[in-house]
Amino acid sequence: MSKMPVIIDTDPGIDDAMMLTLAFASEAIDVRLVTTCSGNISQDKTNYNARTFLSYIGADVEIARGLEHPIFRELEVAEDVHGESGFANVVFPEPTLPVSERPAIFAMLKTIMASEEKVTIVATGPLTNVAALLLAHPEVKPKIKCVSWMGGAAVGGNMSPTAEFNAYVDPHAAEIVLRSGVPIVMSGLDVTHKAYVTLEEAHLILDMGTDFSDKVYQMLTFYLNVAEQTPFNEDHFAEVLRFHDLCAMMYVIKPELFMGQDYYVQVELEGRLTAGTTVVDYARRSGKTPNVHVLHGVDREGFVSEFMNAIEFVGERIRVN
Repeated sequence: MSKMPVIIDTDPGIDDAMMLTLAFASEAIDVRLVTTCSGNISQDKTNYNARTFLSYIGADVEIARGLEHPIFRELEVAEDVHGESGFANVVFPEPTLPVSERPAIFAMLKTIMASEEKVTIVATGPLTNVAALLLAHPEVKPKIKCVSWMGGAAVGGNMSPTAEFNAYVDPHAAEIVLRSGVPIVMSGLDVTHKAYVTLEEAHLILDMGTDFSDKVYQMLTFYLNVAEQTPFNEDHFAEVLRFHDLCAMMYVIKPELFMGQDYYVQVELEGRLTAGTTVVDYARRSGKTPNVHVLHGVDREGFVSEFMNAIEFVGERIRVN
């Protein structure tokens, strides 16, 4: 069976690095392009981080630089969560993978149009690049299998009472993508909050004994400390260490691990208190045809097992090379 062709649009970021680990450990997908977006940190840092992390884990892929800012808003980053560098206090070797000579939108266009099979886009940041692609080149739409996006929330946000970070940073891009007619899978906070790692499982990562597993553990515990705003507290580990971006990739590789339903979703663009809110028509009052497959449940044990296997696989590959 042929591998599924995939483009990854990402803003690394700690949980983006975990998503990339899963992607490049999987035999089910063929990652043909990585593009970087501005989100967790600036474009300069996200592109550098993608290149240094993917160089470190031995990936061989084109990495193209995306747009610098959201479509109509100033960029708001999340260095308080991911650290100034985006990877907490972990330092990776200088990248050997170069910046592509092709801008992200052009590289996405050419990659999709050249593919004999429909391409899946896994997007784990603000949807600026994907929206720009769909606006500038609507001819790609029939050749996109789906956009699997980590973003949004049906109930409760993390940037405001109702808005999730990736949707909040560029709500106009999210709205463009959601009403594009392309199949959308939304891994919002409703499901990502259920995809967590326990302290015991984190210790198993450390016990793998590779340089990579050690770096992963350092990033995870930094993530925890920031979320808690206190020194490391083992009692609260399972409650806060969630893998948001990993869900969007895991769904593509192992969709059977997730539960979801189709709903009509639109994005609030101008609300003073609600900008960036993904409004999910749970009660089906709008009368409009569903446009998004909204995930709300996950087999956590199966999710963690796949994640742990990926860390072990990549760690051993780095060690022997």
